[in-house]
Amino acid sequence: MSTAEPLRFLVDAQLPRRLAQFLAFHTGCDCLHTLDLPAANQTQDGSITQLSMAEKRVVITKDAGFVNSFILHGQPYKLLLVSTGNISTNDLLALFREFLPQLTKLFAHHSYLELSRTLLVTHR
Repeated sequence: MSTAEPLRFLVDAQLPRRLAQFLAFHTGCDCLHTLDLPAANQTQDGSITQLSMAEKRVVITKDAGFVNSFILHGQPYKLLLVSTGNISTNDLLALFREFLPQLTKLFAHHSYLELSRTLLVTHR
């Protein structure tokens, strides 16, 4: 029997709500978008980080400020940086569909991943 906790996600404002819905549907995981929070897309990074730590959520973002916080303070709980540049929602969802099996496996042992248009990279 596995003792690993199921992944929980928090998708940041620069990414579409459809990504959160896609992840919830395809992984069965608890997934929030900042639009689901009281301050919606005006939610401050510090509040996102606090929620991530309190609820053990992976923050999915394009905001490099979270990388600095993660490297300097070990927060948020876990981080997925999406470094695709501008990308259509359909292309973004196709990318997640392609890398989702690897992504879920890697988060069992890593806390910071980066997804580009062609690669899923683990960071220390």
